[in-house]
Amino acid sequence: MYVAVKGGETAILNSYRLIAQQRRGDPALAELSVEQICQQLRLAVDRVMTEGSVYDPQLAALAIKQSSGDLVEAIFLLRAYRATLPRLGYTQAIDTGRMVLARRVSATFKDLPGGQVLGPTYDYTQRLLDFSLQATGSQPGPVQLPAAESPPEDAPRVMDLLNHEGLIEAQTVPDGDPEPFDLTRNPVRFPADRSARLQNLARADEGFLLAMAYSTQRGYAESHPFVGEIRFGTVDLCLVPEELGFEISLGDMAVTECQMVNQFKGSQTEPPQFTRGYGLAFGHSERKAMAMSLVDRALRAQDLGEEVTAPAQMPEFVMSHSDSLESSGFVQHLKLPHYVDFQSELELVRKMRSAIAREGDAQTQEGGHHA
Repeated sequence: MYVAVKGGETAILNSYRLIAQQRRGDPALAELSVEQICQQLRLAVDRVMTEGSVYDPQLAALAIKQSSGDLVEAIFLLRAYRATLPRLGYTQAIDTGRMVLARRVSATFKDLPGGQVLGPTYDYTQRLLDFSLQATGSQPGPVQLPAAESPPEDAPRVMDLLNHEGLIEAQTVPDGDPEPFDLTRNPVRFPADRSARLQNLARADEGFLLAMAYSTQRGYAESHPFVGEIRFGTVDLCLVPEELGFEISLGDMAVTECQMVNQFKGSQTEPPQFTRGYGLAFGHSERKAMAMSLVDRALRAQDLGEEVTAPAQMPEFVMSHSDSLESSGFVQHLKLPHYVDFQSELELVRKMRSAIAREGDAQTQEGGHHA
């Protein structure tokens, strides 16, 4: 604590008031509501939910408001709140094959069963400032989707099409169908299995993950990926209560799923084929899901018998530095008082300089005697 700062505890309490004042901004303007954030800053809300590990748009929007839009701080707030919640049970695994699609695209097949569904995307927009958004009260017109762009009822996964021809690695349930690693209950140990790696990547800072994914495409993992499929929509979340013994639906949950396809030259036991990278995130989080799938594939290098040469292929490096809470904490703690540590190092540097100066003087005197 900054107890040595003028005013001590009073100064700290005043800083809280200054934060509230800064957050509110000009009181002559209408205050931004949690519902407005929830509705109009949805992509920010989705990121906070994903990295905060809590699917609750209202709480994520509240965290964004409280943090004045600092998403890393909002993620911290939501993760801290999550730690106070009791765990009531475990839901069933979601079935993304039955997703109610709002968007579905593939970069590997143009014509695929169910078709491409463009949906909401910035991919085809011009990256120019739209000054018309400065006007208040404007309402977008209703969207009339042609029949071809209506969400399909039957849209099989692209991976299933490749798997039908035996062109992509098979992913079978391991013997005994073991429970996935729970990152929130157990400390990570290395080597970490894929379930632990995927949980870590799902909570990882998007910027860090994006940089790691980018590095794999620039030669630091010999990766040449293709987007097999990106899906965004809602899935049914189900739970089997112990007292009932049968499955009940808790409601719909919006998620983004990315299946990445990578080449694999084969090994002594496996023929040349495509391999998979997988990403899943809350809400509409395509960039996060794509980056996650690229890094997931890179981290499988050792499992596939590939040479590990790049940071993105090293599980301990990626998993130990990916969390925004830990990295932010380590960096930001530097602004807290380190008076004692610095004084000890300051004294050490002074002694080193004095020793070097004495040694220089001695050499100078010795040189004078020889002259």
